[in-house]
Amino acid sequence: MKIDWAALGSVFGVSLVFTVGLVALFTLGINGLSRREKAAAQGGSAALAVTGAYVCFAACAAAVAYGFYLIVAKA
Repeated sequence: MKIDWAALGSVFGVSLVFTVGLVALFTLGINGLSRREKAAAQGGSAALAVTGAYVCFAACAAAVAYGFYLIVAKA
């Protein structure tokens, strides 16, 4: 059995980049929701922050769904 170390390293690198990106996107969504709570406490509106948060969460869900699709399509 021969291990293709270059391919293994490439898969590791790509998965690391996408994992960090997904965590950052989810963090932006959480940050947007916290801005909504801050604005509500001050009596203001944070419609843009909430919309941005929902867009971030939708992008996270789409990325996870695409990952599931890739796993099922290759099986």
